[in-house]
Amino acid sequence: MTDINLFVAFTAGLFSFLSPCVLPLIPSYLSFLSGVSLEEMRATEVEGHVRRRVALNSLAFILGFSLVFISLGVSASFLGSLFLSYRNFIRILGGVFILIVGIYLMGFFKITMLERYWQFNLKDKPAGYLGSILVGITFAVAWTPCVGPILGAILALAGTSAEIGRGVLLLGTYAAGLAFPFLLSAAAVNSFFHFSQVFRRYIQAVHVTGGILLVLVGILLITDYMTVLNIYAIRLTPEWLLKRL
Repeated sequence: MTDINLFVAFTAGLFSFLSPCVLPLIPSYLSFLSGVSLEEMRATEVEGHVRRRVALNSLAFILGFSLVFISLGVSASFLGSLFLSYRNFIRILGGVFILIVGIYLMGFFKITMLERYWQFNLKDKPAGYLGSILVGITFAVAWTPCVGPILGAILALAGTSAEIGRGVLLLGTYAAGLAFPFLLSAAAVNSFFHFSQVFRRYIQAVHVTGGILLVLVGILLITDYMTVLNIYAIRLTPEWLLKRL
C-alpha cells in the first residue's frame, strides 16, 4: 500500500469524525461508554480514574467499529479480486463514484437519505469493555448512512486494489483516522466540549475540503495518474521506511 492511498484513507477517517452527525454526539457517547456524567467530564480538572475509565472504554469502542470497517474492506477487495480481468473498468468506475461523492460533499446536490443515521436506543450499555466493543460495532452500523459517502469512496479505492491485505490496511487506516480524534477527545474530555462547540461553525468548510480531496482522487483514478504518483511516492520514500511499511 502506498503512502498516497494511506493518506487519503486516514484523512477520510478524520472527515468522517468531523461530520455533522458524528461530532456533536461524541460527548454523549463518551458518557454512555464510561458511565461518567457529562457534568464530571466538563469539570476543569478531571480526576485521573475518570479520565482512565473514559480512555479505556474508548479504546474498546474503537476496536468495535474498526472490526466492522476492516471487514467491509476485506469484502471490497475480495470482490475486486474476483473481477481481476476487469480491473481497469473497476478502477474507472471507482474513480467516477469517488468523483461523485466529492461533488456531493462540496454541496452541489443533496441526498437526504445520506444525511440521516439509524438510531439505536440503548438504555443500558452491556457491562465492561466487551460492552464497549459491542457499542462500537453498533456505532459502525448505525452511522453508515451518514459517513456512507466517504466510507464508500474508500471502499471503492479498496476494490481497485483487488488484494485483501491491502483492503484490510486501507480500511484499517480509515478506522485509525476516525479513531485518532476520538482518542484525543477521550484523553482531554474537558477541553473537547469547548472545541466541539467552536468547531461546529466550520463543519461545512471541512466537508468542502474533503470533497475537493475526493474529486482529485477520483480524477487521478479515472486517468490512471494515481499509479504514476504512487511510483514517485515509492521512489521518494527512504529505503529504511519502505522496509518497515
